[in-house]
Amino acid sequence: MKRIVLTGGGTAGHVTPNMALVPKLIDEGYEISYIGSYNGMEKKLIEDIGIPYYGISSGKLRRYFDLKNFTDPFRVIKGYFEAGKLLSRLKPDVIFSKGGFVTVPVVMAAKKRKIPVIIHESDMTPGLANKLSIPSASKICCNFPETIEHLPEGKAVLTGSPIREELFQGKKEEGLKLCNFSQNKPVLLVIGGSLGSVAINRAIRDNLDQLLEKYQIIHLCGRGNLDQTLADTQGYKQFEYVKKELKHYFACADIVVSRAGANAICELLSLRKPNILIPLGLEASRGDQILNAESFEKQGYSYVLQEKDVTSETLLNAVNTVYANRQSYIDAMNHSELANPIETIVNLANKLASKR
Repeated sequence: MKRIVLTGGGTAGHVTPNMALVPKLIDEGYEISYIGSYNGMEKKLIEDIGIPYYGISSGKLRRYFDLKNFTDPFRVIKGYFEAGKLLSRLKPDVIFSKGGFVTVPVVMAAKKRKIPVIIHESDMTPGLANKLSIPSASKICCNFPETIEHLPEGKAVLTGSPIREELFQGKKEEGLKLCNFSQNKPVLLVIGGSLGSVAINRAIRDNLDQLLEKYQIIHLCGRGNLDQTLADTQGYKQFEYVKKELKHYFACADIVVSRAGANAICELLSLRKPNILIPLGLEASRGDQILNAESFEKQGYSYVLQEKDVTSETLLNAVNTVYANRQSYIDAMNHSELANPIETIVNLANKLASKR
């Protein structure tokens, strides 16, 4: 029996790619365990799919002043020793790390025990947690050709991001039925992330009448962002968050408005969905989404609208432009050279596990 430990946490983007690997890993005969933080969002997600979950202490590594910067290093040190004990007990042949601060002590504890580690970096440039982990990695998977120049020679592998198989199983008719939509009008799917986007939500709702003249809209607006005054608007369905239904909503969507998180845009690429990307601005992030979006725009996969430029007018223009030219975006995505991410990553795991 081969054994693998998956690790990653803090955001859904650090967990769902791990979850996407699980069916293939099971088929390959792996015994799978997961290490995350004590009470992070990853705990419920992983336990819900029946994978043994182990929590460790985790501290955030901040680039800005915060009193917790004085206490969190001790949590990281504690997490390192906890991870070491778990790895000695679980005896994995290989570790796959998707990122997030909880992964740093796991990766460093693995290096001490000479356990090979595969790291996946979703964004154009490595985040702080992955920067700390890269020296301990055997291989580093990435999504963008531009990322390779930021990684140690011989370690980087262009794979793309693992996509949940269930997303490919959506049915257009089911999505339309769930929303009580017509087959005779195109569907616009708006995804602002689990917390939603104030700018995107406002631009959609301020321009709802004009948009509804041409499109039916599925609006994933984020937790706490429902507008009850629009609950009965025909052709407009809003949800805080969806899970099982998402595959059907993707299937019936003709175009998508989305943030530019790496996993989100890789899903759009894999599903061949013409899209408008609205990346998080520099005031709310380190700029990784802006770089992700620029790469996709350069490759012809996406139309990019910067958040500072979002108005009801600019968004309407972007939606109409992408819909009118949707086939050119699909053609560009059809020429993507990214290999099957899941198969490529599992093959890497097999090679490293066999060497151990």
